Amino acid sequence: MKDREIDAMFGQAAQTPHQVSPELLASLTGSIGRSLRPVRLLPPRWVLECALILVSIAAALAGAAVLGFYGIRRMTVFDRALVFSALGLLLWLAAAARVAAMIPGSRRRASPGVLLGAACLLLLAVFAGLFRDYHTHRFVAQGLTCLTAGLLDAIPAAFAGWWASRRGFAVNRVAAGLVAGTLSGLAGVAMLELHCPNFEAAHVMFWHIGVIPVAAAAGALLAWTRGRQAHRRG
Repeated sequence: MKDREIDAMFGQAAQTPHQVSPELLASLTGSIGRSLRPVRLLPPRWVLECALILVSIAAALAGAAVLGFYGIRRMTVFDRALVFSALGLLLWLAAAARVAAMIPGSRRRASPGVLLGAACLLLLAVFAGLFRDYHTHRFVAQGLTCLTAGLLDAIPAAFAGWWASRRGFAVNRVAAGLVAGTLSGLAGVAMLELHCPNFEAAHVMFWHIGVIPVAAAAGALLAWTRGRQAHRRG
């Protein structure tokens, strides 16, 4: 029995509250009872958050290992501390938001849109303060290469994050998809900071950070599409 059929039965019962047949009640009880399955408790929230952070870091390191750790070698100790501290903070906030989105009734520190905007603005401020080369040599060609590499690295991060939080339930699919895309996008940016030796300010601030909103939009669109498909199936 599908959800729509159950809704229709409840609607019929509401229209005739004094004429509900025992057969209708037995049918409703039986259909609901057959759909119930025992479930395991979710791990503590901090365990899920750590798992999401670890898979994001692993995806960034794996991508940089394949492409080369050229970017981090050019950074000073101060640059590394500031860039990766900011990325670590954002990864933690995004992981916490994703866990909250997968557990109904959880307290949320910020909405998905605010988290996305804050991540982009914080990285813009960090990169603007560190990188002072304002040349734009091969701006589009090199930029598209980095944007593509960051998004490709975000894909395995997204799949690994889905596996780590697969037992949760997203009440708002689009919001959960937006948060998941933001988290995987941050993994892609972390990979680019490890790999990319191009420290032109415009390149880093536009193409590297651009991975985050593109990945977030892709996550929200995918979640919306799956929600529409599930609605059509009833």
